[in-house]
Formats: sequence, structure tokens, C-alpha cells
Amino acid sequence: MSWFPFTGSNPADPAHYAAPVATPPTCSSPTQQMCALQADDDGGQPDITDALKDEIINSLQNQVNGPNVRLKTR
Repeated sequence: MSWFPFTGSNPADPAHYAAPVATPPTCSSPTQQMCALQADDDGGQPDITDALKDEIINSLQNQVNGPNVRLKTR
């Protein structure tokens, strides 16, 4: 599994993530709350499963990091 930095506006869309990196990126800019997610690499994009979508939703709604989801610090 790799970390994919969030670069777009839709956290559920694999095309809205940058190329995978080995470690979780640092997340300091508060312009977007989503920072990165950890997922299997599907051709340079994250494989966003239903379980991972649920984790993204939970993290954003409760404003907490999940095992595979990192939010930006505010």
C-alpha cells in the first residue's frame, strides 16, 4: 500500500490524487481538509474501495484521522 497526496476537490475520485509516495505527506495548508490516503496502487492512482470511501466519510465528518486517511492540521 502507498500514500496518495490529495490534490483535487473530490476525495472519492482516484483522479484527484497525486502519484503515490512511500510515507504519509506532511499536511499543513488548511485550504482543503483532506490531505492523503493510503491505498493499493491501481496504475498510479489509489484503489478506493467501498470500505475506504466509508473511512474517508467518517474521517471528514468527525474530523479525525483514520488508519488510511490523513487530514490536514488546522
